[in-house]
Amino acid sequence: MTTHEEPVVELRPATPADVAAIARIWHEGWADGHLGNVPAALVAVRTAQSFGMRAPQRVADTAVATVGGEVAGFVMVVDDEVEQVYVDARHRGTEVARALLAEAERRVAAKGHTRAWLAVVNGNARARRFYERNGWTDEGLFEYLAASDSGPIHVPCHRYVKRVATR
Repeated sequence: MTTHEEPVVELRPATPADVAAIARIWHEGWADGHLGNVPAALVAVRTAQSFGMRAPQRVADTAVATVGGEVAGFVMVVDDEVEQVYVDARHRGTEVARALLAEAERRVAAKGHTRAWLAVVNGNARARRFYERNGWTDEGLFEYLAASDSGPIHVPCHRYVKRVATR
């Protein structure tokens, strides 16, 4: 009798060699969660090229999850904000997302913060359910200012928070 085992998920800091995989996963995942849920102005600037340009600039903020030596997802953390959590479509529904979220929470706590926060666009119900299942609390609506070359774009989001450490 064989049992189904989850693939082993390994976490590590991102390196420049990971940039192409990060940009691809980021672009595809962003489209899945954001198209139809964000202003057209943001969709217009979030092209494959834009993710390819942004990913190399964010290596220092990024941890990757690998499965079988390949990048399966990543998380970007700045201060107390979990800015990005994306999993390759082939690894959704596995332990990859939970491992990345736990790493993000660990990184926020390691920076001395007691609470982490993240933004989820209103219509991304799948992501909102995932965060809630993992102990995050929806604090309500707010306007997230998404960066663009022409200035910030206002994006209606929910602010999720979670206690990550005690002082």
